[in-house]
Order: sequence, then structure tokens, then C-alpha cells
Amino acid sequence: MSSYTIDDLRKDVAEGRIDTVLACQVDMQGRLMGKRFQAEYFVESAWKETHSCNYLIATDMEMETVSGYKATSWEKGYGDYTMKPDLATLRRIPWLEGTALVLCDMLDHHTHEEVAHSPRAILKKQVKRLEDMGMKAYMASELEFFLFDQSYESAQASGYRNLKLASAYNEDYHIFQTTKEEEVMRAIRTGLQGAGIPVENSKGEASAGQEEINVRYADALAMADRHAIIKNGCKEIAWSKGKAITFLAKWNYNAAGSSSHIHQSLWSLEEKSLFFDHTGKYGMSPLMHNYVAGLLAHASEITYFLAPYINSYKRFMAGTFAPTKAIWSKDNRTAGYRLCGEETKGIRIECRVGGSDLNPYLAFAALLAAGIDGIENKLELEAPFVGDAYGGKGVREIPRTLRAATTEMTESAMLRKAFGDDVIDHYTRAAEWEQEEYDRRITDWEVARGFERA
Repeated sequence: MSSYTIDDLRKDVAEGRIDTVLACQVDMQGRLMGKRFQAEYFVESAWKETHSCNYLIATDMEMETVSGYKATSWEKGYGDYTMKPDLATLRRIPWLEGTALVLCDMLDHHTHEEVAHSPRAILKKQVKRLEDMGMKAYMASELEFFLFDQSYESAQASGYRNLKLASAYNEDYHIFQTTKEEEVMRAIRTGLQGAGIPVENSKGEASAGQEEINVRYADALAMADRHAIIKNGCKEIAWSKGKAITFLAKWNYNAAGSSSHIHQSLWSLEEKSLFFDHTGKYGMSPLMHNYVAGLLAHASEITYFLAPYINSYKRFMAGTFAPTKAIWSKDNRTAGYRLCGEETKGIRIECRVGGSDLNPYLAFAALLAAGIDGIENKLELEAPFVGDAYGGKGVREIPRTLRAATTEMTESAMLRKAFGDDVIDHYTRAAEWEQEEYDRRITDWEVARGFERA
């Protein structure tokens, strides 16, 4: 929750410090979509509600009007949804002059009920399930990305060829190399901090030009809100300095992929860790055993929400710190699920499956739904994997393609119960469209391989 209030905004508007308010919803791709309000009008009226076309939660990366959705279509006329600002998310945006931002819930224009397939509503439903059980989830998502020493415009003009990375070598934890990138990274850290997002650190990652930004954990909804704002903010800040950033899960075959590792733990409403038990092995409580067992039991079913694009599956390569096996292990970065903070109140499970291209609301919701199912059904946790999971034989694998992950999602009884049939059908259509679009495209690799030799 932001400490910046509507009264603070009114004061800033009256005294000329804020002249623009961004009212944003989060689309299926995790992007911020919305309107730029003249601040005087926002504090007078629009802080209560505004509107947007309902196709915004039924479109693809290219903003195409995709056929096959039940919720909206040309036949239904592409009407409006109501955007209801959640004033708990209101904040100043330091990197944009005179600007504040607020995230909005999406409501049916007629009933004012939340739109069930909107990402924020999907996560809120799982958070409510936990609250009804006397629990809440704390989460933290680590975001990795690549920084390029050129603008988005020049990258596009080159056809995204011969791109110039911010560094020439692996900069994992490298202080001298990251010093050379501080103009951008300091602006990101201080900008996010000024926007009410408590930053812990940034660091170089395991490839040339690769960065990571880490912020303090929060309750699941607040962390998802932070994640969406972080991605948009990183791009805006880089753009303002003539640089470019990509959150593609795998931008280049020869480079490491970019992840979004998700740390998660459950706590009582009175702030007592429900995962920690000093008498348990590794400090794990029986409830944590059940939760992690749920993650593993439904690992294939929830993969789509952690890896939603064709490109996402290019990241799952052995020996790259991206997992290939959906197993759990103690402080082991080759596993899809890593136990962290053993024997302490900070004990948690880290999901390493998700890429930097995921939608945080959908990913968090899917993980919580799987964990809740493990708790409700008291699922038994298998023994931890020991050793190099890349070479593990006869163990649970992460689906290797979007096609396989889509089938697992759409046939999941657990997800249909947790999210609702209409929601799963909606995202099944999104996944099918992504696959259809890819299947009819000709890649540079195909042409280079077969132009002469086919």
C-alpha cells in the first residue's frame, strides 16, 4: 500500500507540483494500459471511476482484436469496462515530470462486478481464499533484463540485429562493469524508491548486459502491483536516457535467459510465519510441506502462467541457471523450486520457473492456487532432490513447449475450480492465438538453413 493519499494528490495539484495522473489497468501481457488525466479533472471526478474499451483484456502483444473470446468480440460490439482506481496504489512517479499514477480494478460496465478474467481480479480471488483460511501470502519477484547501449528506436530501425549490449562480458556481481551502467541503474533504483517501491539492490547478472533489480517483499497483491510498475518504469527510465531494455525471456540463443524468480511464504493474519517450524526438518512446517507438494503436483498445469509465450520456452536450457525439472531441492539453483532461508523465520520456497515476460498477477495467482490445493488436500511432499537436477532421470519435467503447457492448463481441474471455467477458457484462447501466430511465421533461422540447401 502506498502512503501517498488522494488528499496528498489534491495538495500537490493545488500547489502546481502534479499536473498529470496516469490511470492504469494491467492487461493480459502485464502491461500498463490507460489514460493520462489532467490532474485537476482527476481529483475532481475521475478518481472515482473512468472507462476503457473491453478489448484491452482480449488482445495480443500487437493489440490485435483476436477472435474466439467469449467475453468480447465484434459481434458484441467491443463495449466499455469501468476502471475503478484503487487509491491504495496511488503514488508519485519521480522519473516523469509532474506525474502521479494509480492502478485500477476492471469492473463490468453494467453490474460493477469485477471482470473475472482481469489479471488483478484473478489474484485478488486467490488472496481472498487465503484470508478465509486465516492466512496471507508474502511474495517477492526478482526481475532480470538486458540493457542495451542504444535506443528503442535505433534497435527497431535495425530490425533488432547487431544490437549493442551495455557490456561485452558476463557481469554477474561485477562491480566495475556495473559502475559503467550506473547512469541507468541508479536512476532506476532511486526512481522506484521515490515511487514508494522499497528497493533492496541491483546487480549484474550472468550474461553480458544482463541486470537484476530486487525490491522488498510484500503481500501478494502489493508485490504484483510493484512488479507491473517496475517493468514499465525500467523501460521509461532507460528510454529517457537513450537506452533500451528487454524483458524477453530469451533474447539471444547465446545469452542466458531472463527470469522472474518468485519467493513465497504464508503467514497468519497476526504476522506469524506459517512455514517455519523449528522442530521440522530444515525448519519446514507441515503446512509448508502441503503447500510445496501442491506446487509440485500441479507444476505442469500452472506453467503457462509462468511462461506465457513461444519465446518463454527457449529459456529452459540445461546449464543456464534456468530450470528444466519441476522438483524441489535445498538451496539448489538447478531445481525448479528452491528451498531458501532454512531453519529461520524467513523460510520460503522460490519458484525459478517463471521468466521475466510473465504477468505477475497471473503467476502469483496460479502458484497460490496450487499451494492452496496442496493444503486443502494435505498432499504429501516428496523427498528433496539432491545433486544436479539437469541430469536427473525419471523426475518431473517442465513442459517443453507452449503447446504442451496450454493442454495442461486447459485440462486442469484444479485451475478450473480455483479460477473458474470462463477464466481458463479465456486464457486458453490467448495461448492458442500465440501458438497460431507463431505457427504461420517464417523465421530467419528457417531461411538461412534452407534457402540454398533445402
